Amino acid sequence: MDATLDTPPWTCPFCALLCDRFGVAQGETLTPAGTSCPRAARALAQFGGTPSSATPAVNGQPVDAQTALDTAAQWLARARQPLFGGMATDVAGARALYRVANACGAIVDHAHGRALMHGLTAMQDRGAFTTTFAEIRNRADLIVYIGSSPSTRYPEFFSRCAVGSETGGETDGVGPSQRTVVFLGCEIDAALTQRAGVETLAVPLQGDLYDTVAMLNALLAGKSLRAPADPALAALVERMLAADYTAMVWIPADLPGAHAALLVEGLDRLLKTLNRMRRAGGLALGGDDGGASVNQALTWLSGLPLRTGVHRSGLEHAPQRYDTARLLADRDVDALVWVASFGADLPPPRTPLPTIVLGHPGLAAACADREGPTVFVPVSTPGIGSAGHLFRADGGVVLPLTPIYADTLPTVAAFAAQLDAKLASCKENAA
Repeated sequence: MDATLDTPPWTCPFCALLCDRFGVAQGETLTPAGTSCPRAARALAQFGGTPSSATPAVNGQPVDAQTALDTAAQWLARARQPLFGGMATDVAGARALYRVANACGAIVDHAHGRALMHGLTAMQDRGAFTTTFAEIRNRADLIVYIGSSPSTRYPEFFSRCAVGSETGGETDGVGPSQRTVVFLGCEIDAALTQRAGVETLAVPLQGDLYDTVAMLNALLAGKSLRAPADPALAALVERMLAADYTAMVWIPADLPGAHAALLVEGLDRLLKTLNRMRRAGGLALGGDDGGASVNQALTWLSGLPLRTGVHRSGLEHAPQRYDTARLLADRDVDALVWVASFGADLPPPRTPLPTIVLGHPGLAAACADREGPTVFVPVSTPGIGSAGHLFRADGGVVLPLTPIYADTLPTVAAFAAQLDAKLASCKENAA
């Protein structure tokens, strides 16, 4: 049986856009129906047309589910400072894992935590004016892409935000009839050249991106510069002042340098200045693999975002120190729980530490060839073999995930609940 566009809506879980306007066809593997999105096609190709029959393993040897659970619980019970990394799961998985983190005093980070921290740190320090997909669709007559085009990582972005007509005719009555799209520090995206109702411009950097954003802030504030600004920058400022609604869009993972949070602060400063005179908002495109959802769930449950230690002495948020790569390199943790339920493209990092992997069945081979002791538990993917919920990249919308078929594998939430109960039993026996 094929799932097509005639079936109830299906939400694609494989990027933070959470597109819900196409379907899935079931054959030897799953394929998208109603879209040419290469990202969706690559992700769906990792799933067969029928549910997987993968089995758990300990150190590369197949075991039953109970043995995998018992071993994982024993390793966590012995750990003095575990790390929960990857965290590629949905809202229910994040909630269940947070309870386990409470039980064993774990630090929680996401595979994309470094990129997520750019915006979080800037917001904590300075605040922000944010926008949504709907605001861009309905209001933005000037859109400025910072450093890279969104279609490099998010192929459906222009369609999702109705930037121009895909047919080359009228703009379908969505949003402004004419938009100006500026690519700051990157080439004009060819995907927009065939769309009606869009004027595209490329504005080169003056120095690097940090210098350019600083100059834009100075020009917008009416300050004098030591060196003359590129006329294109001055013209961009004039466009911002003339626009009814300016949207600035950037991809945190593509921002250059080790101090990209400062760059985000500079962009936020531009938006704050603009909002004194016009309307403007920023959109950071990130939070893939459940990153936005896990951050929302953790903040709601604990009051603090990712990169927080749920220690027995209390909560501690340390966005620099609690980076997964740093913690593993410095041997500041002694056990790793790695969660990667959306695909096989997120293998656990190489480490000799005891590692518990809750992952896509395609990670079995990578988990069998590791230097340290490893428990591998194949889990269901939300939106493929089980239901779930994810937060979209623009933050305020949570969408339900409808499964394609009923999976034979446990969800992350179900296994985490069993692990929590087993840890409680281990503590009672130890007492």
